[in-house]
Amino acid sequence: MNLDWFDRDVTTTAYLWRLERADGIVLGFTSHDRDLVIDSFRYRATPGMVPSSIALSDSLAVDNVEIAGVMTSAAIAETDIDAGRWDGALLYISLVDWEQPDAQPLPLICGEFGEIVRSGEMFTVEILGASSLLNEPIAPLTSPTCRAEFGDRQCKLSLHRHQWEGRILSVDGEEIKIDGPEDMAVDFIFGSLRILDGASCGLSLAIIDGQGTIVRLADPPSPCLAEGTRILLTEGCDKNFATCRDRFANSVNFRGEPYLPGNDLLTRYPGA
Repeated sequence: MNLDWFDRDVTTTAYLWRLERADGIVLGFTSHDRDLVIDSFRYRATPGMVPSSIALSDSLAVDNVEIAGVMTSAAIAETDIDAGRWDGALLYISLVDWEQPDAQPLPLICGEFGEIVRSGEMFTVEILGASSLLNEPIAPLTSPTCRAEFGDRQCKLSLHRHQWEGRILSVDGEEIKIDGPEDMAVDFIFGSLRILDGASCGLSLAIIDGQGTIVRLADPPSPCLAEGTRILLTEGCDKNFATCRDRFANSVNFRGEPYLPGNDLLTRYPGA
């Protein structure tokens, strides 16, 4: 890689940010005062976005970095952040010579969106580098409830057998009424509601309660969630062994220790 543009008397470097959301949206920004086109991809001029100091090394230190900027309706909107569209997004930061946009950029860091903090019209994002995975425990901790997520590779249940597609009949606060038989026995508690059309298409909302054709969301629904909206409901699991055994017949894949004595048993003594 030729980096002779670092040795010039007058610097011509600019930062590049490439953001890839989980829903497939890809955005590009640059600290330069004009748009740059790199590898047929346009990076929009956003001088208000600045990264913290970036230190590159060959050690095992966690290479986290923070980025601050101004929310704009055309790029990073407050409603998108609140709706969770930026959760788990990937970010690539590099340096480029804006006089030679065809030259190969210098990669600096790549990582995943961590905590997002908003203050007025400003936002700060913590970027978790690959070495942050070293902070995770090597062996799973014991727990009386299941550590797997419903339908993942450890649970091994097919979600398609536990999903139901329909439309919204009415919205009353956190309560959503869906079009289905009044005696519908499907249990969506701890499940999810995924929006399939409209401005909030692709978002998933957590369900904390439900009875028949009425489900209650954990958070207030988006204003775009209105009558006639197509949705996909996924059943939930309370992660208890009895539920896994009796309701789903999946006790062989239960990832917990329901009969392991707890700390309260170890502290018992005669006369307590």
